[in-house]
Amino acid sequence: MRIALLAAALSTSLLMAAHAQEAQQPPKPKTAQEIINAAPSSAWRDLDPANTLYMELASGRVIIELAPNFAPKHVANILTMAKGGFWDGLNIYRSQDNFVVQFGDPDGEEAGKAKPYPAGTQTHLPAEFTRSDKGVKFDRLPDVDGWAPQVGFVDGFPVGRNPKTGKLWMAHCYGTLGAGRNNAPDSSIGAELYVVTGQSPRALDHQLTVVGRVVQGMELLSVIPRGPAPMGFYTDPSLRTPIVSIKLASDVPEAQRTPLQLLRTDSQAFIDATEARRNRKDDFYTEPPGHIDLCNVTFPVRARP
Repeated sequence: MRIALLAAALSTSLLMAAHAQEAQQPPKPKTAQEIINAAPSSAWRDLDPANTLYMELASGRVIIELAPNFAPKHVANILTMAKGGFWDGLNIYRSQDNFVVQFGDPDGEEAGKAKPYPAGTQTHLPAEFTRSDKGVKFDRLPDVDGWAPQVGFVDGFPVGRNPKTGKLWMAHCYGTLGAGRNNAPDSSIGAELYVVTGQSPRALDHQLTVVGRVVQGMELLSVIPRGPAPMGFYTDPSLRTPIVSIKLASDVPEAQRTPLQLLRTDSQAFIDATEARRNRKDDFYTEPPGHIDLCNVTFPVRARP
């Protein structure tokens, strides 16, 4: 009997010691995904149909958020062209490995072959490489960057900033949508567009007009077969990827829209999720990196509940 009581007491003592040890251990840090999953509804914003493009391919829908506060004249032209069906029936005529896909009219510079622009399209625009940072809410990342004195987010887009010049520009991250141009800075109008599908070509920052970014459907663009070296333009027209249509989301019947929400970059959930990625403390990482690159920051997207 005494042995049984002693064993029970020992067992209870060991159990209490184990519980005490567990209580002293800090709680396991939440992963970025756990933080995002727990984000309140106020941390999310609806994608604005008036500034959203649907690129319809045979393989599915690519959804693009435009940035009128960075490139107002180019975005206005793009909206005009989308409403006029300019890209419908055209194609993706370039896919350069580790760089971009480009789309528009492959015969756009050939007289007699170029597709006419819709009424109201402006055929000459100023370069919109940068914008003023005055009065702009800039959510800064603390990390250093080799391409800009400061980096962060404006209107939910990744940007670089130079406080000495007071200029902001959108960064060339994966999924960035830009307006192709020739050598002259003011030679783009938004008819020929490209999407970054490779390693972020940040050397292009404030060298071209960036008009938006893909928020859903990058997997459809990144798997497009590469064109021949050096620049990926298809020499065989049959290899081009046809574009069924590019429409403004607000011009698509509501029942046919894709209702999306994006995590606000000024929300605590976004800040905490970014920090969780900067200093990962899960079982896989042996040492937290303590740094995150602007273009490695994930922008969570979800279907509107």
